[in-house]
Amino acid sequence: MSMTNTPKPATIDEASRIGRILALAFDDDPMMRWFFPDGPGAADVAGGVDGVDGPREAAREARLARYFSTIFTRQYAHHGVCEYTDAAAAFWVPPGAADKAVPDAATVEELSVILGDRAPLFRRAAEAAAGEGPTEPHWYLAVIGADPAAQGQGQGAALLRSGLAKADEAALPVYLESSKPANLPFYEHFGFTVLGEVQLPGGGPTLWPMRRAPGGGRPAGA
Repeated sequence: MSMTNTPKPATIDEASRIGRILALAFDDDPMMRWFFPDGPGAADVAGGVDGVDGPREAAREARLARYFSTIFTRQYAHHGVCEYTDAAAAFWVPPGAADKAVPDAATVEELSVILGDRAPLFRRAAEAAAGEGPTEPHWYLAVIGADPAAQGQGQGAALLRSGLAKADEAALPVYLESSKPANLPFYEHFGFTVLGEVQLPGGGPTLWPMRRAPGGGRPAGA
């Protein structure tokens, strides 16, 4: 069956599908590898991990999927602009909604169960990243990812263009943080520039905050 890269609004009913897509998309992401290292975690089901690579990776993928479906259903689906294609998903936070998109106590507790002993590192990393955020009105690209099996089909690019169009219509900049250096040229192609580097506390990976000026850097043919 052929896949389409046409962006569609994401609803709560799509949570499981979106969680699976993003789990695959972020499998090799340095930050997600740091938060979800190989091996069992607090959220693994009894008997689901036996030390064999296959079951361990399956358990890790299930935890990643649960993490993304949780932040989607509890945060971004209510206070953000969420879209998906057949093989990609993106969560945006419009101006004025940043405070509402912050996880509440119940969400933090649920994420802590999923993250297990990495939960304190997650909280410290989130605080560090938040401290680097801009104070000007802006659109924030919180999450975007595509299933690697659909690489080259324009799934992620279609979602990025959709969100950038909304920001351009409002004449506002866009902000994101990338934790994967290989993705920097992709964002630069769409007009983003690197603002610096943020070393996450506790020996974590590097984040690259990026900003795109209003209406700026349209790639040829976009």
